Amino acid sequence: MTGLLLVAAGGAVGAAARFMLDGAVRTRSHGPFPWGTFTVNVLGSLAIGVVAGLVLFGGFEDGDVASWRLALATGLCGGFTTFSTAMVETVRLARSNRVRVALISTVGTLAATVVAVAAGIAVVGLLT
Repeated sequence: MTGLLLVAAGGAVGAAARFMLDGAVRTRSHGPFPWGTFTVNVLGSLAIGVVAGLVLFGGFEDGDVASWRLALATGLCGGFTTFSTAMVETVRLARSNRVRVALISTVGTLAATVVAVAAGIAVVGLLT
């Protein structure tokens, strides 16, 4: 039951933060590219990379690893990032004859999020 509460609390905070950041980015961006969703997915991937780095390099106390991972990685980062919205936006772009933007969005998001996770892990590795 504790795990469920940790995931729920982290997810609530992450989803609210995603809503706020996505909205702020959308109001400042122009054109068809989904910059808000791209931004939250890259930042969330960087954050989950940091959490993974802390787990890998021992930044958490052994007894706290599972709790921290549930609250931060599964809950907070899971609630913050949004693969499903990215895919809906890709389909929306493709259906409006913006296939090139749809492909750039999909490939760019996948590449940037993998790089962000690796960067998060690497930064923690350098600092520990």
